[in-house]
Amino acid sequence: MIMHFRRSIVALSLVAFLAVGMPMPAPAAMIGTQAAVAAGTRAADLARVDSVLARADVQQRLTALGVDPQAAHDRAAALTDTELAAFAKQLESAPAGGDALAVIGIVFLVLLILEVVGVTDIFKKI
Repeated sequence: MIMHFRRSIVALSLVAFLAVGMPMPAPAAMIGTQAAVAAGTRAADLARVDSVLARADVQQRLTALGVDPQAAHDRAAALTDTELAAFAKQLESAPAGGDALAVIGIVFLVLLILEVVGVTDIFKKI
């Protein structure tokens, strides 16, 4: 009886060790052109937004409003592809001289995103 129990434990252990050692097949597939272009577009949009957020005047304004520039960068990186593309397009269409209304709008958008996520508490709830 004990001998039969030991053999079954040894057989079960052997099967378990062999199963662990077997390689699992890795799923692989071709990526489409749309996915490749979207990845490149996202990187370009994020680089554009990062370049604007890295400017000293923008960082100074964010700090004056109580927003950590690194938090603004992290939130920009967390935007969806559509939101990031719209944000980058707004930056591209803004005048080079810095239209005050556009700058205020962009800062408000960043602050609104930070408020919704809970990073800042700028818009006090009464």
